[in-house]
Amino acid sequence: MKNGAKMKRSEAVIYARVSSKEQEKEGYSIPAQLKLLNQYAKDNGFRAIHEYVDVETAKQAGRSSFGEMVNYLKKNPDCRVVITEKTDRLYRNMRDYVILDDIDLELHFVKENVILSKDSRSSEKFIHGIKVLMAKNFIDNLSEETKKGMNEKAEQGLWPSMAPLGYINAQGSDDKRTIIPDPETSSIIARMFERYATGNYSMREVSTIARKEGLVLPKSGTPINLATTHRILHNRIYSGYFEWNGKMHKGKYTPLIAPELWETVQNVLHGHNLKKHRKAKNDFAFSRLITCGHCGCSLVGEIKKGRYIYYHCTGYKGKCPEPYAREEVLEAHFAKALQALNFDSEIMNWIIQALKESHQDEKEYLDEAIARLQKKYATIQHRIETMYTDKLDGRIDNDFFDQKANEWRNEQVRILRDIEQYQNANQSYFEEGIQILELARKASSLFEKQPPLEKRRLLNFVLSNCTWKDRGLDVTYRQPFDIIAKTTAIENKKKIAEVVSGDNFEIWRPR
Repeated sequence: MKNGAKMKRSEAVIYARVSSKEQEKEGYSIPAQLKLLNQYAKDNGFRAIHEYVDVETAKQAGRSSFGEMVNYLKKNPDCRVVITEKTDRLYRNMRDYVILDDIDLELHFVKENVILSKDSRSSEKFIHGIKVLMAKNFIDNLSEETKKGMNEKAEQGLWPSMAPLGYINAQGSDDKRTIIPDPETSSIIARMFERYATGNYSMREVSTIARKEGLVLPKSGTPINLATTHRILHNRIYSGYFEWNGKMHKGKYTPLIAPELWETVQNVLHGHNLKKHRKAKNDFAFSRLITCGHCGCSLVGEIKKGRYIYYHCTGYKGKCPEPYAREEVLEAHFAKALQALNFDSEIMNWIIQALKESHQDEKEYLDEAIARLQKKYATIQHRIETMYTDKLDGRIDNDFFDQKANEWRNEQVRILRDIEQYQNANQSYFEEGIQILELARKASSLFEKQPPLEKRRLLNFVLSNCTWKDRGLDVTYRQPFDIIAKTTAIENKKKIAEVVSGDNFEIWRPR
């Protein structure tokens, strides 16, 4: 060694580090470092009492083993020797240098053939300081390259960081890292959005239900709390779009919810569409589904005599004249409403034929709409490129360019989303139409067989604005079930021959 040490050579600690797991594949492996450092300790009469190892990937990730080593050296003044491979293995920044310098250690850099201590010459300390700065520069450059790579991934529509709750990191078909829905938690996340969008659930209720369904944090395994629920419902990534460094990107991964559902949830979060419901003690079949026709308050269930379920107005706005109603009575009214969607197989065949014939008209309309949107997207792109030229020529400043470019890029995101919706509609128009018809035909029989929670979900899907007044139920059918109910009522009064003649064919034609 260049610099002989006068301190007693007995106990020493060994420190090894790689800056990323990839470096282990490039000859910087931890086992190779430890073998070299232990052999050096043996050859120079040291007893290596501890080995500290760090494998880090990001500048701010922290080094747990480095911190443990520092704490050990502070508590054990008899051990003053640290053996490591090179300067950039030990330090990542000037702060690390200052921390170790304050402890008054003897540092052995094996590959650099240098021993540094308080007795070292000033020239050696100067050279060592230069190496520390070079190590910091290497880390800073590595961080910049990492950020550059993450930005590039975002531009390609790939989520560049750790997967959010509901997704897992995986290798894509193009050998690029991406995120895919977590089979255990993705459906729970989707239901959280669906529940909150109705305005019938508070955030605390959504969080409680998700915990009961088994949603936990992946690292700790602890159930989610209210703060996590709040972050999930605000996170746009679940809709297939995400923001990275202030820019909006369309993701090339499977979304858990539709963008429209995400926007509905944001409206509810900001106080729009939020319904005022008094919380019920029990979760009955028709809880949060019916409002009172007299005052607009919710109807809630209550158990009488330990087994009979009655519904009554909450009286939130004062005393209400509507009497109690048995759950069986309400169930009969809902079953009757669903029976209005039922039609025979002959009508079903006629409707399927009508859908097939109208599919071509729908396709032509969608193709025209897509072409218009693509032209609009190209126009905006031309504006951005023209404005960029104006910025380079000094005709506009950077702040104005950034503001307008961001607005136009957000508009392009909305256009791309609309194009995708039209393309999906083009592909699934006929199949979804058949599925809706099958659901309408089976709604009544499905309703009778389902448990309370599933009954409410089915009714929420088919009906809206259900009110109970003077012992009568009034419902509104959601689209397109309103058209099915209307047409079924007409066709049930006519002969099959009149149906085939096409008198009501226009009801089923798309606008």
